[in-house]
Amino acid sequence: MKLPKYVRAWVDRRDGRAYYYLRRPDHPRVRLRGLPWSPSFMAAYEAAMSGPRTAIGAGRVKPGSVAAVIAEYFDSQTFFTSKSAGTQRMRRGILERFRAAYGDRPFALLPPEWIEALLDSKPPHAARSWRATLRSLCQFAVKRRYRRDDPTANIKLRAIKGDGFHTWTDDEIAQFEAHHPVGTKPRLALALLLYTAQRRSDVVRMGRQHIKDGVLTVKQQKTGATLAIPVHSHLQAVLDATPSEHLTFLTTATGKPYGGDHFSRRFREWCDAAGLPRRCTPHGLRKAACRRLAEAGCSANEIMAISGHATMKELVRYTAAADQARLARNAMARTAKAVIR
Repeated sequence: MKLPKYVRAWVDRRDGRAYYYLRRPDHPRVRLRGLPWSPSFMAAYEAAMSGPRTAIGAGRVKPGSVAAVIAEYFDSQTFFTSKSAGTQRMRRGILERFRAAYGDRPFALLPPEWIEALLDSKPPHAARSWRATLRSLCQFAVKRRYRRDDPTANIKLRAIKGDGFHTWTDDEIAQFEAHHPVGTKPRLALALLLYTAQRRSDVVRMGRQHIKDGVLTVKQQKTGATLAIPVHSHLQAVLDATPSEHLTFLTTATGKPYGGDHFSRRFREWCDAAGLPRRCTPHGLRKAACRRLAEAGCSANEIMAISGHATMKELVRYTAAADQARLARNAMARTAKAVIR
């Protein structure tokens, strides 16, 4: 029997009796009495669906503690409407770790110096994610009057040197392709990353059902943006040589889709087998795809139409570098034609 939305059944093995619960994501579990679809059951169901939201875990923590404020924050519109689903997952993971370590502390007494020291203990990129997450939490706490001030307001982090993830060179791409021929899973993974310019989280969800009339439709997990990307001829050749009966192009040994971290570990093994350095990561192929588009003369807007970047800040570096290299080549070519006197 099909149950109403969000209703789950639990059967007691001792007497075979079934119990029914409303289990909505990020909501407390609610017991529903009676038989599903009966008038009394549906009345309880409608009441539970329309009832006020209650902070998850609020009854198990000390009022005003870090754990209590985080529980209330998770259940607030501030958390659900301010950022994309991917950012929400990232921030939830950070706050769950923060709650596990410091949940019993009074939120109002967290000093800025202590938070700054915590951020200093993190790697540079992680520190920025933590600061943004804790700042959002602290601003929420100020609105709910758990604090009078935002202890993260004046915290500045040291500058990050370099451009983040390494951009694969053409030689590194060729080295990977030489070791993993067309028709293998590693070559398919590289082609999907390189010729779609998408993130790891989107590539592992791609399947043949997303391709129609030579166009791959992608709804980015991080941003929610929907992109229509023409399938590159090189990618099509790899897809044709790598048949699949599953809903995703990339699957584990058991035929299941990859999780993000599982895929990264597996891709690292493929890179190791090809003799590539640790700096070569899946995200570096997204950057390599943007670099190649820039070198082909594509504008920042054209690259954004494929990569899905929301701003030009990241892409201007690629186009500027490509323009500089092209102008330098043209200048030297004219110099070579000049008559030496």
